[in-house]
Amino acid sequence: MEGFALLLAATLNAGTVLAIAGLGLLINERAGVVNLGAEGLMLIAAIAGFATAVHTGSDTLALLAGMVAGALGAAVFGWLVIWLNTNQVATGLALSLFGGGFSAFVGIRYVSEKLFERPRFSIPVLADLPFVGPAFFRQHPLVYGCIALTFALSWFLYRSRAGLVLRAVGESPESAHALGYPVRRIRMAAVMVGGALCGLSGAYISVVYTPLWIEGMVAGKGWIALALTTFATWRPARLLLGAYLFGGVTMLQFYLQGQGVQVPTQFLTMLPYVATIVVLVLISRNTAFIKINMPASLGKPFFPGS
Repeated sequence: MEGFALLLAATLNAGTVLAIAGLGLLINERAGVVNLGAEGLMLIAAIAGFATAVHTGSDTLALLAGMVAGALGAAVFGWLVIWLNTNQVATGLALSLFGGGFSAFVGIRYVSEKLFERPRFSIPVLADLPFVGPAFFRQHPLVYGCIALTFALSWFLYRSRAGLVLRAVGESPESAHALGYPVRRIRMAAVMVGGALCGLSGAYISVVYTPLWIEGMVAGKGWIALALTTFATWRPARLLLGAYLFGGVTMLQFYLQGQGVQVPTQFLTMLPYVATIVVLVLISRNTAFIKINMPASLGKPFFPGS
């Protein structure tokens, strides 16, 4: 039971990485913008956060640095696709490639660096409970913050006027523009907020999740987060559950190895990506369901006055 409790704790931790980035991408897509550069943004933020942690010794500043790096990278992406009307798919892929190369170049000197001793977090009294204590109440504060963010985003999208406007921009930017809403500015704000969340996720990886820097350490999590938005049919609560599902699949390999299960490590390593493909294939079979839930103007450029 102790091993299973640790598996649940690791699942929450791994799922948080995917959920934070996924929520950011969900905000982008609700506004009608597809950002395939999440992997690159997370890598840039990962090295920015790790370097900040090395030089300042502060996790808080490191996470903020990751958010700023992610927001700035997303701002460049937004300027290109929203104001210059470049192709969203091609620009996102370029950003992903740039982020991989840029982070590798900047991170050369940090490969051998080590962070200070990591703090341990726990909720008093609850953390001492058998099984549920180590499973749920000894997590980094950002794990709980991610859950709160999910509920806050759900309320924002479906219960607030600003959320209604954001969804309207993603559904019919022409109608929103006719009503006097600044569609491009709203899309840029959504892209930057989404980039900041991707940056927070990237910094969390290098500062908290695995406190070190290795080239390409995001290891496809940005692409999984992107797939999660479709898996969740663009709903925050479903995205959080999906993130924990994929986080559990990721951690399952270590749990099975600890239990002495003789399975090739290569097979266990590919499990999260196989699960991603299988889920997307199953969802894609029902195209009508996807069309009902997908923002109508997703990936489509908007030209004011056209």
